[in-house]
Amino acid sequence: MKITEITIRHLKMKLKDPFTTSFGTFEDKEFLLLEAKDEDGTIGWGESVAFHSPWYNEETLKTNWHILEDFLIPLLLNKEISHPDEVNKIFEPIRKNNMAKSTIEGAVWDIYAQQTNQSLASALGGKKDKIEVGISIGIQKSIDELVTIVDGYVKEGYKRIKVKIKPGWDVDVMRTLRQKFPDVAIMADANSAYRLEDAELLKQLDEFNLTMVEQPLASDDIIDHATLQKQMKTPICLDESIHSLEDARKAVELGATKIINIKIGRVGGLTEAKKIHDYCESQGIPVWCGGMLESGIGRAHNVALTTLSNFILPGDTASSSRYWEKDIIEPEVVAEDGYIQVPQTVGIGYKVNVDTVESYTVDKKIYR
Repeated sequence: MKITEITIRHLKMKLKDPFTTSFGTFEDKEFLLLEAKDEDGTIGWGESVAFHSPWYNEETLKTNWHILEDFLIPLLLNKEISHPDEVNKIFEPIRKNNMAKSTIEGAVWDIYAQQTNQSLASALGGKKDKIEVGISIGIQKSIDELVTIVDGYVKEGYKRIKVKIKPGWDVDVMRTLRQKFPDVAIMADANSAYRLEDAELLKQLDEFNLTMVEQPLASDDIIDHATLQKQMKTPICLDESIHSLEDARKAVELGATKIINIKIGRVGGLTEAKKIHDYCESQGIPVWCGGMLESGIGRAHNVALTTLSNFILPGDTASSSRYWEKDIIEPEVVAEDGYIQVPQTVGIGYKVNVDTVESYTVDKKIYR
């Protein structure tokens, strides 16, 4: 394989409904889309999950473009590679910037799957024909409004309900949800909104039989999470703290987590995501695939990754229609009764509608 042309596009897509977490509210999703072309004409697609501002981590849309243009594309363009796993090694001289790395690596995986005449899921070693999916719900104006929204998604069959929490919107919210939905798998996602001194408050969540509480403490912490986990019955799931296999190993050995959320962009691509998956499986640590408000291309990569055997908890990869009036792939990702059928066609399994992509594009540049 030799990538001879790369196109970066800056897209802006309006969300159906505002999405609120502990660190901000989104009405539009701005992101980078990368199109890579091999010398034989095969086209692969990758999506950056970095936000417009550095809310989730230090990366942004603009910093991703800078790192891609000035460092990663020059390292990869016109270089002979035989397998996408080699991309990790090529990018080793560049510290961090995992979301930028993942953007281009995802496109290489797409090309590789097409050239080897298999689906991306199969190329990764996945075996599932369908995957279980949950739904992620942002902070609402009132608990009553949240209950109504949750009720709708429960009736649609989603296998797990994730609810964002923050100080002042936590224990009472989860208590009400558990009373209203006693048999539904529910989890809380704090997005690093608490500190260890909030342990007594967080311990109150134990009475609600939650599947997990996700990243309650600082985004770069594993030490305090280990201390907190010893005090809580509810499993702690780490998200923002895990950027690599080494991070996962240290967190597990310290007892900081009982579950890990694997996000492809956060860990630098599918190769590293698979390594973390394999390690967690060997340690008996369940994993699941988190979402970053992806368009259909990022969503397709998430579907493929989730077919690996240790993804035993429902992820965040809901239907395209949950977020967008019109997605950029055909057919759109559809969840029915809490399941997504894994596409069996080669590559990411969905056709990219280039006309729709162009309609959302606000900037574009081609590299040869």
